[in-house]
Amino acid sequence: MIVGIDLGTTNSLIAYFDGDHAKVIPNRLGENLTPSVVSVDEEGIVYVGKTAKERKMLYPDQTADVFKRNMGSSKVFTLGTRKFSAEELSSLVLKSLKEDAEHYLGCTIEEAVISVPAYFNDAQRKATKKAGELAGFVVERIVSEPTAAAIAYGLDKKNADTKFLVFDLGGGTFDVSILELYQNIMEVRAVAGDNFLGGEDFTTVLEQMFLREHEIDEDTLDQKTRAHIHKQAEICKLGFADAKTSVMKCNINGEVVESEIDIDDYEKSCQVLLGRIRKPIERSLKDANIKLKDIEEVILVGGSTKLSIVRRFVSRLFGRLPNTSINPDEVVAVGAATQAAMKERNEAVKEIILTDVCPFTLGTEVVSRRSGGVFEAGHYLPLIERNSVIPVSHTERLYTVSDRQTRIKVDILQGESRLAANNVYLGSIEVMVPPAPAGEECVDVTYTYDVNSILEVIVKVISTNVEKRLVIKNEETDLTDEEIDARFEELSSLKIHPREQEANKLLLLRADRMYEESIGDTRKILEHEINQFEDVLNKQNPSEISSAREAFKEFLDNMEEDLF
Repeated sequence: MIVGIDLGTTNSLIAYFDGDHAKVIPNRLGENLTPSVVSVDEEGIVYVGKTAKERKMLYPDQTADVFKRNMGSSKVFTLGTRKFSAEELSSLVLKSLKEDAEHYLGCTIEEAVISVPAYFNDAQRKATKKAGELAGFVVERIVSEPTAAAIAYGLDKKNADTKFLVFDLGGGTFDVSILELYQNIMEVRAVAGDNFLGGEDFTTVLEQMFLREHEIDEDTLDQKTRAHIHKQAEICKLGFADAKTSVMKCNINGEVVESEIDIDDYEKSCQVLLGRIRKPIERSLKDANIKLKDIEEVILVGGSTKLSIVRRFVSRLFGRLPNTSINPDEVVAVGAATQAAMKERNEAVKEIILTDVCPFTLGTEVVSRRSGGVFEAGHYLPLIERNSVIPVSHTERLYTVSDRQTRIKVDILQGESRLAANNVYLGSIEVMVPPAPAGEECVDVTYTYDVNSILEVIVKVISTNVEKRLVIKNEETDLTDEEIDARFEELSSLKIHPREQEANKLLLLRADRMYEESIGDTRKILEHEINQFEDVLNKQNPSEISSAREAFKEFLDNMEEDLF
């Protein structure tokens, strides 16, 4: 069986194709959403998801989140005494999803289709694939989130020659994609986005509003207090779902500080973020050469699109109500599972040809002749333009620029700047050429970009037929097969917290956090209830633990309402 996975910045989901439709698999707590949070305690036990999110309130130095934003980078996350890359943390989330799915389905799962933001570059896509492999999956296919969303909505069943815009605002990334359907081909016409814009930023706005109102210097707060304020800002943000005002309450140094925030004031404070949303939309329409009025349907994807100010902004911008008939949190996972069914050639799924685009321009550095015949280095020559339909290949012939030149170096770059230095360096190939007058020796440079987001570069010396080839790898994040095996062995030795204890541990962590946030008699009441629940756990009677857990949860729910 092949599963589909939405590896998200804030939450992750796993789904499978059940008979004739895709179904999201609940995690060990019976919930569809697993927070993309990882925490490691002093004994090396790994907590993933809601338990890790709760641990962050008590042990922020042992917990990491929002690490998807750093996929494909060299950033190191320190959790206690252990160090992880973003893809290694992602692999622990994927490993947890895998265990949940195998428990739910009662079978071993070996392969997965994993979604990525359309605007992810090569290094980020490869890091996602690597995370899947470290988690024990075979990952032969990466699918762009907007394409997965389009599949989930059944856009392939619409009338031919229709155009759609997928608006994908998740917890940490924003993508906009324009797709066109004709016959049985769904083609991505253009993508644009911002890998550092998402729901977390809208939460941060509320934090800053709260801190300004109460004249609190953020630099004077410890990690626990900051984590507490962030959580309360997230709760306040969700409060705008059905109200024009929302209250934010925080316990700071034993004192409850409160703000009532009006949605209009909140929207004004978010104007910079909303402006950042507008730019990729305009760019994608321009790249696709499509006018706004030609878009027949706008689809909202990602949990952050539930925010009322975002929906109002989208409705005003497009002059119509967007389509939200499928839960924005789950639509990508559903689409990825449907893509997995297509890969398995499931008879219940209509065969459709999916095309994607290269999200960034790929090119090389060249010397340019200026006025007066002077040569100037450092210019960028695009070979594959952004939003070219993939697979795609392009060849350019480059010539020597000086007499008796004996070598040509081709720097492989990614980006949109006209100056080579402002673009991202991916690698280089150097070839030897026979010494000759300037302009007589030349090479053919061929870039080929395939559906798996792999870039192949071939440089061929025309006079000697000597050829060099390079498949681009990000040396900072790509491991050899042997290194993958070694790191997988190391990660697999980290013990994921036992399934049967997860719900109990979550409640105890929540109670400990509430105890720290409380004072006086409230603390005494909490301590009494915690002790009673721990006494029941020590008896190890499953039925007694089950009923005690329900009662303890109800107590905490009621207590938290009174506290905040």
